[in-house]
Amino acid sequence: MDEILTTNALVKKYGSHIALKDISIHVPPGCIYALAGRNGAGKTTLIRLICGLQKPDSGSYTLFGKSNTDKEIQKVRKRMGVIIERPAIYPSMTAAENLMVQYRILGMPSFDDIPALLSLVGLKDTGKQAAGTFSLGMKQRLGIAIALAGHPDFLVLDEPANGLDPQGIIELRELILRLNRDRQITLFISSHILDELSRIATHYCFLDQGYLLREITAAELNAACRKCICLSVNSTLPLCAVLDEKGLKYRILSDTLAEIYSPVIITQLVQALAAAGCTVLSIHEREEGLENYYLNLVLPPDRN
Repeated sequence: MDEILTTNALVKKYGSHIALKDISIHVPPGCIYALAGRNGAGKTTLIRLICGLQKPDSGSYTLFGKSNTDKEIQKVRKRMGVIIERPAIYPSMTAAENLMVQYRILGMPSFDDIPALLSLVGLKDTGKQAAGTFSLGMKQRLGIAIALAGHPDFLVLDEPANGLDPQGIIELRELILRLNRDRQITLFISSHILDELSRIATHYCFLDQGYLLREITAAELNAACRKCICLSVNSTLPLCAVLDEKGLKYRILSDTLAEIYSPVIITQLVQALAAAGCTVLSIHEREEGLENYYLNLVLPPDRN
């Protein structure tokens, strides 16, 4: 088996609305695969399809080498742990009691490893505290513990950092990296928080309005990220005229801000802008990060 998950031209419609259009992705074992895109991009719909909660209108996918039409697909899904949108917990129960319920559902004969699982997610000292009183970060980590109850090889997390404070995000990030590094769990994480994904992901899939924009490894992304010149000017109207005349690639961010992606000689550019009546207020070089890379996929530079 070369990949944990592959999808082939998946399509999902809700009436006349196309939620996913021809989505083909490849998730290798051992990776942290980031499903990135803004709200409404189709991330949760894709997760629902691969978890078997919904059926595609067309296309197919394989999970652990089994096709979605294979009768054995339900068997291999037992190797998955999933949290969609928010963790399902019993608020009146303790963390340990929530795990006991999940163990019973899975038919696991012993509760012996529950303390170790609680320790793994940082909840070993919660004792008799009801889960309903937990912070949002603690609830999220309890949800991950519940998803880990069946010892999955593949963990799917839908927007796990939503609503977390900075400390909660850090704790979640460290847990994800630990699960991947120490337990060799493959993770499939959807999020619109691109900065956080950039700290953990080994592979990326960028979605927008149901379309696959690009699938790329972190190494390929780092190599593709461009340097740009960031300009603050009194008006971008004369700036555009000068950049067009010189045939430079650029993107306008506002009436006074722009990014130039072509190599430029700063002195000559500033002189040309001054002659055109454009005053440069500030200028600096910046290497394109994940957020800018994504924005350039969704909103490409004004001139190519």
